[in-house]
This record gives sequence, C-alpha cells and structure tokens, in this order.
Amino acid sequence: MAANMATVNQAPAVAVSLENLRKDDVEFSTLEEAFGPESLGIIVVKDLPEKFHTLRHKLLSYASALGNLPEEELNKLESPASKWLVGWSCGKETLKDGRYDTLKGSYYVNCAPGFDAQQKTVAEKYPSFPEYTAPNVWPSKDLLPGFEATFKELCTLIIDIAALVARACDKYALANIQGYEKGYLEHVVKTSVSTKARLLHYFPSPDSSSTDESKDEDDWCATHLDHGCLTGLTSAMFVDEALHPPRTGSSFSPLQELDRSPDPKAGLYIHSRTGATTKVAIPRDCLAFQTGEALEIITHGKFKAVPHFVRGAGPGLGGKVARNTLAVFTQPNLWEKVDGRRDFAAFAKEIVEKNH
Repeated sequence: MAANMATVNQAPAVAVSLENLRKDDVEFSTLEEAFGPESLGIIVVKDLPEKFHTLRHKLLSYASALGNLPEEELNKLESPASKWLVGWSCGKETLKDGRYDTLKGSYYVNCAPGFDAQQKTVAEKYPSFPEYTAPNVWPSKDLLPGFEATFKELCTLIIDIAALVARACDKYALANIQGYEKGYLEHVVKTSVSTKARLLHYFPSPDSSSTDESKDEDDWCATHLDHGCLTGLTSAMFVDEALHPPRTGSSFSPLQELDRSPDPKAGLYIHSRTGATTKVAIPRDCLAFQTGEALEIITHGKFKAVPHFVRGAGPGLGGKVARNTLAVFTQPNLWEKVDGRRDFAAFAKEIVEKNH
C-alpha cells in the first residue's frame, strides 16, 4: 500500500495519564476510541516518571553509536542461529517487493525480566524456535559501556506500563466478551518471557536517494501488522550525526536531539479501515502502545490490529539526520493459547516465516 503523501491526514493519538491507568480509571469509550473497530489502534500514555525520559534519551543515543560501529564489530553482534531476531540485523528483512531492507539497522533483545533465568529451559522445550529462545548478544562493555543495563531498565519500565494498559483492556473485555478469562491479558504481559525489543537506527538518507513522490513511502519499514499483544513505542529521536558524531567507549555520551524532525513527512503512518493514511505523532514525553494481531484474536476482534509503516527523514535536508526509536513487543509465552487451535508458538512461526 503506497501512501499518497499529498493527501495524508494527521491526527493526535488518544491519550491517557499513567496515574489514571494505575487507578483503573480509564473509560471504556476511551479504549474503544483507541483500539476499537474504527480506531487507529494506538494509545498514548502521558505523565511518565522522569526516569523514563532519561533512559529513552540515553538508549536512543546508543542506537546511533551502534549503527556507526565498524562492520567487523557489528558482525560479532549478529545471531544467524536466531534468524537474526537476536542481536544486530541489517539487510536480512525483506520488503514487500522482495528487496532486502538496508535502510535501517535493528538490534533485537529478548527483553522480559525473567528471560535470562529461563532461557535454557525454554530453548530445550522449543528447540525449533530460536527466534524467541536464543540467548541475547551484547556488545562489550568497553565498546558501549552501560548499553545492556540501560536497555534492560527501559524495557522493564515499558513492560510494567504495558501491564497497566493490559489491565484496562481486561476490564473492558470482561464486560464485553462472553467467557473472557479475567485478567488474561495482564497475566500474559506480566509473565511472558517471549517479549522482544527492537532498537531501530534509520540510517541518514544518502543525497542520491530518489525524491520521487510517486514511489512507495513505506520503504523505511514496509506496511505490516505487529503480531504480539501491545507494542510499546517511544517517540523517535532525530539526530544530526554530522554535527554530533556518535562516540563509543569511555567517551560515549547522550547525543543532542533535534527539536523536531527536519522532514515533516517522517514518522509513523497508520492505514485506517476507510483506506485513509494517517500520520500519528507520539509526543517526546509520552509512550505509545499499538495493537497487535494476538490482541485482536484474544479480544475476539473487539480491539483491532492496524497496518502501519514508518517513513524516515528524506534526503536533501543537509547534515546526516538519523532516526532512532525503540519498540517493545509484549507477546504471549510460546505455550499460551491465542485462539482455539493455536498457541503463540504456532501463530508466531507463521508470521516470522512470512517476513524473513
């Protein structure tokens, strides 16, 4: 689905405060507006703790440092055994026309707090699912000091907030779906060791890139559905790597973030059920959660997953502008049922084989 950028709508996402989530004070109408059949499938959580902002800025700065490592160092961080769904991945994912995606680099982590302790047990139980059971790969502490600790701390915070969103969804589902298991989605989010994070570095566009408006605009991240329950999304960080070159080792420090994207067309786009393409902004001080296919199945279609894509900053803007962001895919344990016939292992296998 190529977007006609001349007719793109822009819309704010439905927002709730973290305090209202903690108090179980979210109206059903708010959830329907955010996730229901006519929605954009996204909700924004505001009034986050200061720790979130510090961790976001630091981890997204690491994304640029990571993406600028020498090729021989990046090769050490690859995990072919996990089908490149652990550690560094670039040029392994196919776009809709069959080309390999080289416009961004990804760093995948099995990020559930309980994963490391259970990794060997789960790997033995599911030997054919290395995408979800392979051990994590981390850069040396000399190369990117503090990277692993920052990554884990931010993901744990995002998962904790996702559990509050899940609790609100459970309350809605219990009232609207016959036979719904009380607390099921919150249980899935809190107890899963299959939750995966993806730190993304969209490389600066080369000046030679085509600026033809007729080309597909989803080349940065092809139109797709997430296949988990709730995807936590930070707002994107745009950095000019020419003005602020990423540093590694003991000289690493968080980068200077641009006030806004230098390209107003860059960002997250959602295809609505009416066929419209809508650009959704995630405020820098907020955290968004997007619906996935597993959530749609678990809620019997009450909440819908929506097709979406990402467009990075275009060429010809001066400097070397990169876009960094983090997605945390909360998804069920491999053995949890998503419907009457499939556990998450079978469901996810179908999706992964289609995309990689």
